[in-house]
Amino acid sequence: MDDDLRKARELAEAGDVGGLMRHLRFTAVRLAIGDTAPLVGRAAELMGFTDLVEAAAGVAERPGHPQALYAYGYACIERGVAFLAIPALRAALAGEPGSLGILRELVAGLEDEHRHGEAVAVLAEHEADLPPWPDRYLLAYNALMAGDLDRAAAESAGLPVPDDERWLPARDRLARMVERARAAQAVGPLDDRDLRGWHFALSGGVLATLSPYGFDQGMTGRYAYLSDDFGACLRGLLRLRTILEAAGRSPRAVALLPGRGDHALGLAAAQVLGLPGEPFAPGRTDTVVVAYDLNEADGDVLEALFERLPGQVLYEHATCWTDPRPSAPTSAR
Repeated sequence: MDDDLRKARELAEAGDVGGLMRHLRFTAVRLAIGDTAPLVGRAAELMGFTDLVEAAAGVAERPGHPQALYAYGYACIERGVAFLAIPALRAALAGEPGSLGILRELVAGLEDEHRHGEAVAVLAEHEADLPPWPDRYLLAYNALMAGDLDRAAAESAGLPVPDDERWLPARDRLARMVERARAAQAVGPLDDRDLRGWHFALSGGVLATLSPYGFDQGMTGRYAYLSDDFGACLRGLLRLRTILEAAGRSPRAVALLPGRGDHALGLAAAQVLGLPGEPFAPGRTDTVVVAYDLNEADGDVLEALFERLPGQVLYEHATCWTDPRPSAPTSAR
């Protein structure tokens, strides 16, 4: 028996779901889906994920059947293990090469795994059959996320107005990202090391500080787990002041969020900026909203910040780059 499969079976038999998932992340692509699906089904049973249990059983009952593989891949994505879905969905698409449903689910799995270049490649293989929405949009979006700005711009420009108005926000967001990417490219390299340029292009936010730690080892300015201090908070606020001045923004107050860390940093920001601090009010258009870490904010605050009004500036000190919030702030780190 293959060592990778033997280890996977041992972990499944021991009920070590976390260990099994970590092992399969690096080995599933080498193992037969018919061998791994029952093990995933066992893990899903332990977790109470009945949909994935049933989908894994379907693969065992109908090995190699495109719809069984599709259902299994879909359930894997829904349960947060897209890396397991990708081999199954590739096999399903090989069995039904004209299925746009399978193709779209495979692209969704690749996106979840941040494998945008592969998403572009698989969409390009079916380019002649792709309708504009959502498929050519997905091609444009993934090209941008893969760093191919020229292709993204060309595909985006060719998209017609969608018949379904639910796609209008996606169309407009993509156009803004391409426009910002062009602006960033005009003043910087916008390559795979240009963290500030891509942060601006994709989110519209300004990255105030770059980490010097591990820059050439893949971090390219990102901070890893790091103890914070008052000096780092002050440096971020001083950068915020510079950014506001450069942008010609003149907020009348600092909006104080209710969280303890947010409130404390907001009071410090009020002193640095020479502005009064006032409780956050979603309708205010002349404030700078200060957060320490939006991952700690409650749902009501995040909902209020999702679509901000013109003139409302959002600043976050500790932006989580592994789990970013949907509201893009001006970020300190």
